[in-house]
Amino acid sequence: MEQHVQKQPDSPVPFFLWRHLNTVRRLVLLLVFCLLILLPYISLYQNFVAGHAYDLLTPHERRIYDVMEWLTAPIARSDPANNLNMIKGNTWSGTLFGLKLSDPLAVVGQVAAQFKLYWPFLLTALLPVGLTLLLGRFYCGWICPATLLYEINDAVRHRLVRLGILAQGRRMDLRLKYGVLAVGVGLSTALGTVVFSAIYPPLIVGREIQYWVTANGVGAGTTFFLLTLLFDLLVARRGFCRYLCPGGALYALLGRYRLVRIQRLVNRCNDCTLCDKVCPFALRPMRDAFGQECNNCTACMAVCPPRALTFRLRIQDQPDQGPGHQGPAHRRAAVRVTAKGEVA
Repeated sequence: MEQHVQKQPDSPVPFFLWRHLNTVRRLVLLLVFCLLILLPYISLYQNFVAGHAYDLLTPHERRIYDVMEWLTAPIARSDPANNLNMIKGNTWSGTLFGLKLSDPLAVVGQVAAQFKLYWPFLLTALLPVGLTLLLGRFYCGWICPATLLYEINDAVRHRLVRLGILAQGRRMDLRLKYGVLAVGVGLSTALGTVVFSAIYPPLIVGREIQYWVTANGVGAGTTFFLLTLLFDLLVARRGFCRYLCPGGALYALLGRYRLVRIQRLVNRCNDCTLCDKVCPFALRPMRDAFGQECNNCTACMAVCPPRALTFRLRIQDQPDQGPGHQGPAHRRAAVRVTAKGEVA
């Protein structure tokens, strides 16, 4: 009796914009970084306006005044000293067009340090928490200003590895960052201060930019951040984000059962492995292994030739679907099954 392998129908082509989201994400990261640079200049400009001190300013300060007056005129021409308060703070905690937002790690640190809930502050983290429950560790890939610098550093590392100057990075235990989060909570409770502020890259980047603009210098945070770049460069690819970042640990825990997930369309997959190679967190999209570490950066979607990756609404990853149906392994298996049927 002849046995035939039923050909599986091809999955629908994913929405065409999905593969361009990685470019959009980088533009968003650049916008956030530029905003962090702009914020201290806005504060300086507000102080100059409030003090009616234009005639007393140095030439450099007058240039700042003139540029900021031009930039902010569309939203604050009538009363910049007050109207520009709609944009304040940084990625740790701030106000964006009147909406008060805080990093969930800031709330965790405050609760641990003071051992009580300050409800107005807690409410400012509800939107980021809600988005994390929906999208997972998206903050790490789409908002964190340090990510832009880490990705530039990763591109340099990749080039050095290809030239044979650096070896492939080490793999470490992903649970390390959860230990850092737990130790940080414990120390915040014991010391009565939010210790995360000293080691959290997005806060450090914003704070050091502010120091540079307002005080013409930098703090100890710059040294710490440079050490994280060296760690990523010499020890492990994206090592701080993957293994040591307390914010990354918190977002990964909150997004464990996220609703929006990347999923492989096995009928379109050709097992080219490009998705596995490009993933900055060394996940395995080709075997449907995204897990709670995935930040939906869509780098895998951007490089997938057969467009075999898309978004699906699921609270868990699709179990391993095996080799892609357009790949050689699946075709060899199909030939073997057909041959057995013909022999029988």
